[in-house]
Amino acid sequence: MKSEKIISFPHLGNYHIPIQYLLNHLTTLKVMPAPPITKKTIELGTKYSPDFVCIPFKYNLGNFIEALENGATILLQAGGGCRYGYYAEVQEQILKDLGYHFEFYTLTGDDHFTFRNLYRTFKKLNPKLHLFKFIHYFIMTLLMIYYMDKIDIYIRSNVGFEIKKNSFEQLQKKMLQSFIKIKNPLSLYFEYRKYKKQFRKLPIHKPRNCLKVGVIGELYTSMEPFASYFLEKQLADMNIEVKRFTNVTYLLITKKLHTRKLLRQVKKYCKYTIGADGMDNVARAKMLAEAGFDGLIHIKPFGCTPEIGAMPILQRVSEDYKIPIVYFSFDNQTSMEGMKTRLEAFYDMLKMRKESQE
Repeated sequence: MKSEKIISFPHLGNYHIPIQYLLNHLTTLKVMPAPPITKKTIELGTKYSPDFVCIPFKYNLGNFIEALENGATILLQAGGGCRYGYYAEVQEQILKDLGYHFEFYTLTGDDHFTFRNLYRTFKKLNPKLHLFKFIHYFIMTLLMIYYMDKIDIYIRSNVGFEIKKNSFEQLQKKMLQSFIKIKNPLSLYFEYRKYKKQFRKLPIHKPRNCLKVGVIGELYTSMEPFASYFLEKQLADMNIEVKRFTNVTYLLITKKLHTRKLLRQVKKYCKYTIGADGMDNVARAKMLAEAGFDGLIHIKPFGCTPEIGAMPILQRVSEDYKIPIVYFSFDNQTSMEGMKTRLEAFYDMLKMRKESQE
């Protein structure tokens, strides 16, 4: 009897929902996202990873192992961006050395995410896939991600001031569940508009002079809450308005369109891009400082070369614009209590500084 083919992929915030939506409509496979990330995930990933690789590699490897243990026979990896673009072959070999049998696919080809590469990958997964069907659900998935990211921006700005506890989180879950049932762009747009109005009706108590903090840094630790020890939730608990630019819309669309513009804006600090999102984060730091934000938080995995290169430049921005900045580097040895202590000290400093200015 032929065994059932089950496809799985790593977690990244809530983005497993549109990815599962895309796979459900473009393949005939059973789709099973990896289990939600826990401490066990990073323990598994760390145990079988080389010591020098970054923490996203370890989280993804742990996700793959958990998925394979749950019966997955096909694994999908995003790849691209930085040296992570070279990790797919390493992860595949590690898993095969551990005795797992599976097929492995990456969404990027030659380290570039393109429509053609994506279509070729899905044709391998479903040889009968028609181009027009692929185009339709690819656009649907992009729109879903775009609307998710738009709502997320509003949530980060206001969730710290919600009157009813968890009201934003509960409405967000309801919205995401409604998105996956929709099959045409117009209906998706109206559903987004409906929930946008509902979010704006949620009662909040937001002071005009609230603390505002910008979160910049490496993409994985920015978008996967577990990887940053739920940093944004902790900031919300401190009644802080949070601004973060990095999301999948930025990675797929905005970044390509705005790179030259951002480079012109930071010509005082950067003469060229410094890899991955390094230069972009310098530009964001400058923008947030000019917008009157009270502080900056820079987050990255331990050993992330592009962000290490950006840190001295970010320090110059901090000094020039008199905006405080704190740096957090995450790996499997990072202490949650140590991180919380530093975050609380940063909050106290920002609060005293704002009060003295007023």
